[in-house]
Amino acid sequence: MTADPTTDTLREKCGVFGIHGHPDAAKHTALGLHALQHRGQEAAGLVTYDGGHFSAHRDTGHVGDIFDKPDLMERLTGHIAVGHNRYSTSGATAMRNIQPLFAELAFGGFALSHNGNLTNFETLRHELVQRGSLFQSTTDTEVLIHLMASAPAEGVVDRMVHALQRIEGAYAFVAMTDSQLIGVRDPFGVRPLVLGQVGDCYVLASETCALDIIDATVVRDIEPGEMVVIDETGLTSMRPFPPRNRQRFCVFEYIYFSRPDSVVEGSSVYQARQRIGRELARESHAPSDVVVPVPDSGVPAAIGYAGEAGVPFEFGIIRNHYVGRTFIEPTQSIRNLGVKLKHNANRAMIEGKRVVLVDDSIVRGTTSAKIVKMVRDAGAKEVHMRIAAPPTRHSCHYGIDTPNAGELLASRYDVSEMAEVIGCDSLAFISFDGLYRAMGESGRDPNQPQFCDACFTGDYPIPLVDQEAEATVGSDLFSLLSEEA
Repeated sequence: MTADPTTDTLREKCGVFGIHGHPDAAKHTALGLHALQHRGQEAAGLVTYDGGHFSAHRDTGHVGDIFDKPDLMERLTGHIAVGHNRYSTSGATAMRNIQPLFAELAFGGFALSHNGNLTNFETLRHELVQRGSLFQSTTDTEVLIHLMASAPAEGVVDRMVHALQRIEGAYAFVAMTDSQLIGVRDPFGVRPLVLGQVGDCYVLASETCALDIIDATVVRDIEPGEMVVIDETGLTSMRPFPPRNRQRFCVFEYIYFSRPDSVVEGSSVYQARQRIGRELARESHAPSDVVVPVPDSGVPAAIGYAGEAGVPFEFGIIRNHYVGRTFIEPTQSIRNLGVKLKHNANRAMIEGKRVVLVDDSIVRGTTSAKIVKMVRDAGAKEVHMRIAAPPTRHSCHYGIDTPNAGELLASRYDVSEMAEVIGCDSLAFISFDGLYRAMGESGRDPNQPQFCDACFTGDYPIPLVDQEAEATVGSDLFSLLSEEA
């Protein structure tokens, strides 16, 4: 998968939401998706069922623009709904790829939302096409629907269990039929999924912030490898996979992806980021006059860093929250000003001072270099960068949009060389043990890591089936098979 070359951040693939038994299911789902907007900003959609028929609406853009139509929301009637925010990692941004996907199967209508990535998608797709399946999208999510359609089973649950046992990857699925809401999490628990309640109704969502917006209470996280089926009789939990001896929740959810007001795996994201900042200060503090966050994701870590180091915290960089697409012709001179469309130095807080800049990560390094230059141009005496994550040296194959490894700055340079490229006086990243201590662990166990940290270590817990197949048969042949599929 390849990230947008015009950006220098990692992006989550998507957010999922579902609700069962509520008369305003569509409106609650739209609100939930609004709270999950940070997880996917390219497109959104929802499907409802009102006891007689399914209704759906999908479009590109932000949730507020898509669903801010009273007549539309009145048409999306029903007591069951599932929704999805999309940022594409598998499949291009096209109307046919916007989720929830919907199909009429032997048991009736079925809608499916997916957060994550299937690592044997191409292999399964080729097999299914050879057997006669007709794919309507290019997203990996559709593989599950075709596996269910051809499963040697009757009901939706048995068909879904059969299909799940064929796929590899990191995923959180939220699905619905005309009577059931279903949630599934992969056996390693890489991607998040939480269960809540509003009144007597159950809710499934990627993060707790989506429960907060509809005044739902948090019940618990869906466990790794668990499937929950919700219908008019209540909730049933089952385990369709053999038990795993360890979990590998994505540590980047704490560092960057989850909203800071969410609670994931029982821990406050905001407090986790503060603890990361404190560990960072203990490990690599530079003599300085002010600690400045790179907005917005660097703010909690910078607060923790400043408190531990005993150095004043200041908003030395101000973010423009109203940036959309560039509204003037993107000539090269305008592109060079791009960082100032999003950020501007607060000269009064940094001029003549030794500045520590705290950010969540470094990807290609292009934005970091521009921010360092901007702070220097505003009169900083020294600029030191401190990063609340280890160096990102490897691509993610589990649902995070990252550049190819060769485009990652940390895959090509050591830390001192990276500091020279970025233009800062010093650069330091939190250590693996420091990161794990901030997560409440004694350190990183190299034999049984407590989180998925493959983007830092290259230790991929789930087999990369398609990638291994490509390496085995040759990239040209594998590409031909994929195109044929």
